[in-house]
Amino acid sequence: MNVAATIRQRLAQLDPLALDLEDESEKHRGHAGYREGGNTHWRLSIVSPRFAGQSTVARHRMVYQALGELMQNPIHALAITARSPEETKGKQ
Repeated sequence: MNVAATIRQRLAQLDPLALDLEDESEKHRGHAGYREGGNTHWRLSIVSPRFAGQSTVARHRMVYQALGELMQNPIHALAITARSPEETKGKQ
């Protein structure tokens, strides 16, 4: 299973209604943590009812917990936008 598929599988426990995952590793060529072949720098946008009433820090912790050891290897950096369904109403 590739890294993106593994990330998606792990995040499934958060019951996402929407999940957008982008490998931005090539944008970080020459920076710390970059490895040839990517899978090191990611951008995540996720909408989950589990985020309702949670602070941004709590939401990020939920994502980190779901990803577990992937946050140490191969993920070097993860930009997260985590919203509840209510926060996305009227936004397209």
